[in-house]
Amino acid sequence: MTPQALLVLILGIISAEFIFEMVLDYLNYVHHPTEPPSALRDVYDPEQYRQSLAYHRANARFGFLSDSFSFLLSFLLLALGGFGWLHQVVSQWWIAPIPQSLAFFALVFVLSDGISLPFQLYRTFVVEERFGFNKTTVRTFFLDKLKSYGIGAVLGAPLLGLFVWLMLSLGAGFWVYFWVAISAFMVFISLFYTTLILPLFNKLSPLPEGELRQAIEEFARQVRFPMANVYVIDGSKRSAKANAFFSGLGARKKIVLYDTLISSCTTEQLVAVLAHEVGHYKRNHMVRSMTLSVLQSGVMLYLLSFFVFSPALSQALGSPEWAIPLNLIAFGILYGPVSKIIGLGMNILSRRQEFEADAFAAAAYGAQHLSEALKKLSVNNLSHLTPHPAYVYYHYSHPPLAQRLSALQRQEIKFT
Repeated sequence: MTPQALLVLILGIISAEFIFEMVLDYLNYVHHPTEPPSALRDVYDPEQYRQSLAYHRANARFGFLSDSFSFLLSFLLLALGGFGWLHQVVSQWWIAPIPQSLAFFALVFVLSDGISLPFQLYRTFVVEERFGFNKTTVRTFFLDKLKSYGIGAVLGAPLLGLFVWLMLSLGAGFWVYFWVAISAFMVFISLFYTTLILPLFNKLSPLPEGELRQAIEEFARQVRFPMANVYVIDGSKRSAKANAFFSGLGARKKIVLYDTLISSCTTEQLVAVLAHEVGHYKRNHMVRSMTLSVLQSGVMLYLLSFFVFSPALSQALGSPEWAIPLNLIAFGILYGPVSKIIGLGMNILSRRQEFEADAFAAAAYGAQHLSEALKKLSVNNLSHLTPHPAYVYYHYSHPPLAQRLSALQRQEIKFT
C-alpha cells in the first residue's frame, strides 16, 4: 500500500473505534432502570440508588469529553504528520537508533501525560471528591506521577532498548527472542509486583494477629492453599473504595486486603472474599491467564515483524525516511482491531472465571457471606448496577453484580 492509503486506513481505524466506543458508552449511559435489581433492594434505598446513578452519569459525561478530546488530538497529529515532525526534531539530537527511540517515546509520554493532566486532576479532585471517594492529596498525586515516570524509565527503557537492538541485529527473526524476553518479564512482574513495585506507592503491613488472621489461616489450611503471608494495604491513602487480591506464583502467593475492605466487612465476609480469590488459584486461572497473555504477545510480535521494517508506514505518519518509533505507533493502530477481538475473548473468559471462583467460594465457605460482601462493596463503591448488555459483553472482565448474586443463589440452593 502507498503511504497515503496507509494513512487513510489508520485514520479510518481510529475513527471507527471511536464511533463504536461512543455508541457503546451512550447505550450504557441511558440504560438505567428506575429501581435497582431485585437482588439488591435490601441494601440499596432510593437515595443510595440515585447516588449510584449520579456517579455513573458523572463519570460517563466526563468520559465523553476526555475521550473526544483525545480522539481529536490523535486524529490531527496523525493527519497533519505531527508524529513525523516530532521524530525529525528528536533525530536532530540523537542519531543512534536506540537513544533516538528512547528519547522519542519519552517525549511522547511526557507530552501526552501533560496534555491529559487537567483531565486527571478533574477526575480525581472533582468527580471522585464530589462523591466522597477521593482521599488523594495534591502532593500524593504528583509524587505518584514522578514514581510512575521512574518505573517507566527503569523497566520500560531497557525493554525498548532491547527491542531495537534485537530488531537491528537479527532482522525479521527478532520477534522470537524478544518474545522470550517479554514473557520472562511478565512472569517476573507477576512474582515480585507486591515486593518491588507496590511498596513504592502504598504501605503493606502484615495482617496483625487476631480473629481475622486466625480465620484466614484456618480457611487456607482447610482448602490447602499455600499462602506466604496476608498483608493490609493502605488503600484509604488514595480512595475510599475497597478491594482485595492475591499475587505471585508457586509458594510466593500473597493475600492483600485493602484497609477500606477490612473496615467495612465482617470477618466471615472477608474470608468469603478470600475464598473467591483462592478459587482463582484452585481453578488455575492465574496460570491460564498468564499463558494466554504470553501467547497473545507472541501473536502480536509475529505480526509486528511483517510491518516494522516498512518505510511506507513511517512515511504515512509524516517522516521522509524509515523510523522505528513511527512504525511502532502505526502498527499499534493497525493492530487495534485484532487487539479488540482478542480482548473480547479474554473478557468472556475472565467473566467465566469469576463465576467459577464464586462457585468455589460458595462450595468451600458458603454463598451467603460472599453475597453479603459483594453487596457491601457495591454500595460502598457506587457500582453501576444495570450496565447495558452490549457494554458488559465488550468491556466487562467481571459479570454484573446481579448476575453473580443470581449464580450464588443457585449455588446456595445446590448445597442445601
